[in-house]
Amino acid sequence: MNNPPGLETARLRLRPLAGSDTEAIVELFADPALSAHFAVPLTEPDLVREMVGRRLAYDGPAGMGHWAIERDGEVIGLAHLRPSAELPGEVPEIGYYLARAYGGQGLATEAASALLDHGLVGLGLSSVWALIGESNVASLNLVRRLGFLDVGGGDHYGSGPHRVLVALPSDHGRAHHIELWVPDLARAEESWGWLLGALGWREFQRWPAGVSWKHGATYLVVERSPALSGEKHERTAPGLNHLALHVDTRDRVKDLASEALEHGWSAMFADKYPYAGGDQHYAAYLENTDGFEVELVALPGSDVTRLG
Repeated sequence: MNNPPGLETARLRLRPLAGSDTEAIVELFADPALSAHFAVPLTEPDLVREMVGRRLAYDGPAGMGHWAIERDGEVIGLAHLRPSAELPGEVPEIGYYLARAYGGQGLATEAASALLDHGLVGLGLSSVWALIGESNVASLNLVRRLGFLDVGGGDHYGSGPHRVLVALPSDHGRAHHIELWVPDLARAEESWGWLLGALGWREFQRWPAGVSWKHGATYLVVERSPALSGEKHERTAPGLNHLALHVDTRDRVKDLASEALEHGWSAMFADKYPYAGGDQHYAAYLENTDGFEVELVALPGSDVTRLG
């Protein structure tokens, strides 16, 4: 079922495409320019209706799908962010179509930017891809302005040579580092060092009072600071309650929860494991000797496939 979240920009509303939009989309594609780069032009109303029907039948990952683009209540375009049928691995692919009457105002860029932000930030996708015909210079220029990188080319969608472009997440706004003050550095290394290492973090820095591990642009510090004012972390007091970390699969969550018992961690909410956080939230909750809690969360859909 096509049910992505609605998106708002300064001038546009992107809302889930609905059956009631069909005739408005037929009218959009009556302009031959809108499908000029397709293998088969969509100027025939029945072909457009079939295309809309396929989009409404979308059953891919949650948060992705097909949108109608509105300005002041009028449907002026169509957009999608969904698994690619052309590129390997069903990577997320973006697409957009805007009525020519609204061209030259930056509206296509505004809509595409909103979709890209939704994918990379809202959904946390590891990449968003675009396939654009080499003759579609305007669209190529648009995605390059948004930061897409040209990584190759090939024949796609039965309509000749396309450029393959990808956008990657920015570090802007991401956590730079997290610092935990601990009462005993050796104990912290035993529990945190093992867990972070098992999750792919690598030792980053070491000094007499502390050590850090890094994953991508973010690092985590444990330190026995000389300014420490207590000997045990109290997670129910104001301050840090717990850290939650992604795990790639449910099986890996299960393995880590079991292995953690040998590395200074104990299980929390065992009677509700693995759904203590809710029926759709597969996670293990652990607490170490010093009272720090960590939540190991299986990636959404990891029992079937990843989003990104």
